[in-house]
Formats: sequence, structure tokens, C-alpha cells
Amino acid sequence: MSQIPEVFQQGWKPPVQSQERLPGHQKLINPRPIDDITADGKPYKASGKLEGKSAIITGADSGIGRAVATLFALEGADLTLTYTPHEEEDARDVEKAIHEKTKNTRKVILLSFDLRDEKNCQSLIREHLKAHGNKLDTLVLNHADQMMNTDIVSLPTEQWNEVFQTNINSFFYITKAAVPHIPRGGTICFTTSVNAFKGNPKFLDYSATKGAIVAFAKSLSSQIVGEKGIRVNAVAPGPIWTPLIPPSMTDDAKEKFGQSVPMGRPGQPVECATCYVFLASTDSSYISGQVLHPNGGNIVV
Repeated sequence: MSQIPEVFQQGWKPPVQSQERLPGHQKLINPRPIDDITADGKPYKASGKLEGKSAIITGADSGIGRAVATLFALEGADLTLTYTPHEEEDARDVEKAIHEKTKNTRKVILLSFDLRDEKNCQSLIREHLKAHGNKLDTLVLNHADQMMNTDIVSLPTEQWNEVFQTNINSFFYITKAAVPHIPRGGTICFTTSVNAFKGNPKFLDYSATKGAIVAFAKSLSSQIVGEKGIRVNAVAPGPIWTPLIPPSMTDDAKEKFGQSVPMGRPGQPVECATCYVFLASTDSSYISGQVLHPNGGNIVV
């Protein structure tokens, strides 16, 4: 019988640690976030849910994006993964890990883009199609920035604009370029946040963009699910242990991270990644315009 890892047990608290640069390095976080071990301590068991599919996953060098990429590959998908330029080492580590776990049976393309630029977003779609035989079945937009600030008066306008450009404007740019190439039966999935529903006074700009993502997903689904047959959904994680945490929070916030949810601990990326697998597969064929909430038991409406 597998032993349940400590990180999945109620009351687990990650040690307080710091990193200087957003979004944080996977290689420096301790303990490393879990990509493909389930809460019973067993390896994730794939069943070919995405066999023959081709997917783009943004922000895939670490955290939730890395776990989504890992499970998609295990389920049979070929991938294009994006990362920011200073995260290349983490991105190469994801690529290596996927090849090892899948015995080199999956095609993985790494692309580094500043997705705040619409032309780069258009290039992402072109490069993916070129590498994967003009095939794009699933689009997962997961990248984001967050920076703590507790007073709207002191929140720099430049920060507000940058967070919106990264967290929501780029979603529009990429989706606009991708939709003409996604076939009927294809899927789009956005990463939003529990903060879109509860609000967070420490992350005003971030929370606002995550609310915009929810509205974008629901509106886009209403626009295209009937006409084009493309399902659009979102995932709203609660407190998840990723490299984004050490560089974006105060030590006091890190000390309390994940302790207030009913399950009494932060979640692991794998506990979100299974949601994306479900939404990209035919298991969710009658679901569109919806949000899944892997958040440790918080009730949101």
C-alpha cells in the first residue's frame, strides 16, 4: 500500500522561502511541487484520454502548467509549451521529464515568447501548426503575473496595465489567432482563480483579471460552442503550491498560505491538472462555459 505523501495531509505547511524574480523557478522551490503523483501516493494512471491530440499549454515551465503538460503527455497528446525567456532551464527540465515518463513517444516543442505582444501570440499559433501538422485540438492558457499590493492608492498604474496585458489581453490575442484552426470537438481552457469569485485585497489587479477571464470564457463559449463546436471552460484553483508563491507574497502571507481552506493545506499542481485533462477529453463532452474549482473545499458561487 502506498504511503500518503505529507503534502497531501491536512495541516501541511510549506516552509517559508523567497525568490527574487517572478514567476519563480521550479528548480529552487522546496519541496518541489507534485506533477503526477496522486493524493493516495500512487503514480497518475493514464488511459489514453488525449491520444492523437495536439495541444498548446502556456506557462508550462513550472507549477500548474508543468503538471498539465505532464498529464497531457501521459494521456497521449503532443505538445507546444511556452515559457518566458529567463525560465528556459525549467522548461528544458519539463521537456526532459516528459520524454522520460513517456519513453520519447510524445512530441514536445518549447517556445519562448513575450505574450503581451499580439504579434508574438500570432507567431505562437503559426509555430505550433507548423510543428504539429496544422493540428490544434486543445488550447490551455495558463500563464499569469501576480504582485502583492494592499492599497489602491499606491498601486502603480504601470503594474495594473502590465498585469492586464499579461493575464487577459494576451488570452484574447492567442484565442483570436487559434480559433480558426481548432476543429469541431476541440477545446479551450483558461486558468482563472478562486480570487475571481472571492476577491483578494492583496491582489487587486490580479483578481480583476481573473474575473475578466471567467467572463471571457463564458461569453466565448456562448459565441462559439454552437456555431463552431468548440467547448470553452475554465479552472479556478485555490491556494496551490507553485514557484509563483515565494516571490509574490510577504513572509506573513507565506506562513498562512493554504491554511484557511477547509482541507487545511495548499493543493498540489497535479490536483488541478486532472481538471484540465477532464475538460480537454470527451469525458466532458456536454460541458461548456463552466468553471471547475480545485480549491481545497471553499464554496464559491
